[in-house]
Amino acid sequence: MPKFSAKSMSILETCRPELQKLCLEVVKTFDCSVISGRRGQLEQEKLFKDGKSNAHWGESPHNYGESFAVDVIPYPVNWEETDRFALFAGYVLRTAEEMGIELKWGGDWDRDYHLSDNRFDDLPHFELVGWREKVRAH
Repeated sequence: MPKFSAKSMSILETCRPELQKLCLEVVKTFDCSVISGRRGQLEQEKLFKDGKSNAHWGESPHNYGESFAVDVIPYPVNWEETDRFALFAGYVLRTAEEMGIELKWGGDWDRDYHLSDNRFDDLPHFELVGWREKVRAH
């Protein structure tokens, strides 16, 4: 059975408890690595500048306390194998649904199950639906 490395675990611990539980369930079946949880201002702005994020600091679910988003990739990593990312995302989304977690994936922002209309692919990205409202409530 696959399991997370110490590095993946330390990143995952910066995320909301429901994301932690989800990822710990996913890794039991699908080998994967956690590459991003909570981000500081410098990291977020660098990702924006490099075109790897559409969000400035404070506009991303990665920027708040326990992160409302997690970036997870199938292992071993092959960034060119986008079909594998989509397969992995389907598994993650289905597992989340079974756990009662409403999730959005960066390969299908509008959640319509059509990937061709996506304008910005962030294939490792999974975020909790309604995170903005949760941030405002605190």
